[in-house]
Amino acid sequence: MDSCVVGAVVLVPFAPALVEETRSASPESIAWMLYLGAFPTALAFTTWAFALSRTTAGRLGSTTYLVPAIAIVLGWFILGEAPPAVAMLGGAIAIGGVVIARSRPSGRAVATTRAPATR
Repeated sequence: MDSCVVGAVVLVPFAPALVEETRSASPESIAWMLYLGAFPTALAFTTWAFALSRTTAGRLGSTTYLVPAIAIVLGWFILGEAPPAVAMLGGAIAIGGVVIARSRPSGRAVATTRAPATR
């Protein structure tokens, strides 16, 4: 949330240009701009903060590797864009990386070395 506030403050000098461009923009363009601000930005940050409160940043960060694979699947089903084989391979590698990063270590004991005793 703080990053959104900082971004808004930094963009204040461009507010007059925004007002001018909005006057000549179509209602559809304005609606899409509002949609992009409300859903992909605000909803995504809120969801990320919610998930981050329930796990560590390292474990949650590994899930960002799912984004390309999800985008390929959504493009395939929603837009009818058939992904090339190399995209499917990349998606499989990304998902495999997430599975490996998110898996818990096995119950085996980890060998430790002891420091020599000092006299």
